[in-house]
Amino acid sequence: MTLLETLVIAFWAMLPAYVPNNAAVLAGGGRPIDGGRTWGDKRVLGDGKTWRGTAAGIVAGLALAGILSLFAGDVESAIGVDVPEFTPLAALGLAAGAMLGDILASFLKRRTGRQRGAMFPGLDQLDFVVVSLPLAAVLDFAWFTDVFTWEVILVVVILTPILHVSTNMIAYKLGLKNEPW
Repeated sequence: MTLLETLVIAFWAMLPAYVPNNAAVLAGGGRPIDGGRTWGDKRVLGDGKTWRGTAAGIVAGLALAGILSLFAGDVESAIGVDVPEFTPLAALGLAAGAMLGDILASFLKRRTGRQRGAMFPGLDQLDFVVVSLPLAAVLDFAWFTDVFTWEVILVVVILTPILHVSTNMIAYKLGLKNEPW
C-alpha cells in the first residue's frame, strides 16, 4: 500500500469518529450528562457535555458512516483506492467511542483543575482516537483488523492532531469557537 493510499484509507476510516464532536457542539445544549453533580469540589464533567450533544454526535457519526458506505464503490472507481465500507457495529464503535473519549477527557480535565475549554495538549487531540479505535475493535474485530493495519493506525495518530489543530484554528478565526485549540 502506498503512502497516499494509506492516508486516504486512514482519513476515510476515521471520518465517523472525526465528525461526532463537531456535531455535538452544533446540537449541544440542554441537560448536562453529569446533572450538575460534583466530585469533591469540582463538577464531574461540566455543562459542555450534554445528552443532546452526545446523541447528536453519535447519530451524525452513524449517518456519515452509512453515507460513506453507499459511496465507497464510486470513490474507489474515481480515485483507485479501495476505501472500506462500514459495518453497523464498526460505525457505532467509531462514533460512540469518539463521544465517550471526549467525555472521559472532560472528566480528566475536571480532575486536574482545568476549566471548560482549557487546553490539555495531547489529550485534546487524541482523546476520541484512544477510545473509538478500541471500541470499534471490540464491536467488530474482523472489520477493524481488515481496515486498521499498523500503517493506517500510525497515520491516524500522526494525522489526527494536525487535523484537530488546523480545524480548530479555522473555527476560531470564523468565530465558531472561543479558543483556538
